[in-house]
Amino acid sequence: MEKYSRRSILLSTVVAAVLFSLIPVSISIPFILFHGIGDKCSGGVSNFTQLLTNLSGSPGYCLEIGNGEKDSWFMPLRKQTSVACEKVKAMKVLSQGYNIVAESQGNLVARGLIEFCDNAPPVINYISLGGPHAGIAKIPKCNSGPICAIGEALLKLEVYTDFVQDHIAPSGYIKIPGEISKYLEHSKYLPKLNNERPDERNSTFKDRFTNLHNLVLVMFESDTMLIPKETAWFGYYEDEGFDTLLSAQQTKLYREDWIGLKALDAAGKVKFESVLGDHLSISDEEVVEFVVPYLMQNCM
Repeated sequence: MEKYSRRSILLSTVVAAVLFSLIPVSISIPFILFHGIGDKCSGGVSNFTQLLTNLSGSPGYCLEIGNGEKDSWFMPLRKQTSVACEKVKAMKVLSQGYNIVAESQGNLVARGLIEFCDNAPPVINYISLGGPHAGIAKIPKCNSGPICAIGEALLKLEVYTDFVQDHIAPSGYIKIPGEISKYLEHSKYLPKLNNERPDERNSTFKDRFTNLHNLVLVMFESDTMLIPKETAWFGYYEDEGFDTLLSAQQTKLYREDWIGLKALDAAGKVKFESVLGDHLSISDEEVVEFVVPYLMQNCM
């Protein structure tokens, strides 16, 4: 399902050589990568992880949760986050702090790790590539294949039933304008992640999120997977319907600072970046510009 641009070996080698010459003698902060729905840590994602390591000089690890492709569809996000939490705490290489790069749906696992995981090592920088942070208003586009077809068919059932919420991962962040009361009552993941329920807001989630040194939000201008594409910047539709699309700064989540996004932004720690391609279609040059610099911090 996820798309990857072709990586230029020559560009990677040249840029890596230049960047390595600028890195002081120190211990690089490691990073972990979360892939998106319908994907797995092998293949293209493995190549991308290695590219980031080559360019930044920092050790990187794609964190797989169960059976990558299958479980990305059928393991509920709260379970995926719990698995990620335990895996991160077991990785000694991350114990002094680490960075996160996340793709698409993987961003909701990444944020759950930041907000929900108790006694975990600190996340320093978090780079989000096409993350559905404010939700998606329609079922995500699905490529061919039996796993994808089953997941898409189940999502077309009543998305806010317990059965769908407990068995189909994307149901946890589908937020249908005009059905917000039903979403807040029955959705089992995103309302908690975004501190949307007034009587259940958790200051710990906000505190952990605002401890980030940098939050990099990359939106894809021609994104056909996320509806709206502005969800990658925490922008979304008004609760009442599809007529008005709000920027991140216009949403209640930002204005009332439910998760600390406003505080991070005021401190100059949020980078709202955009690239021209479709979902996850990012060039090597854009990787060097928007991702690599935040993986190059070092522990002296």
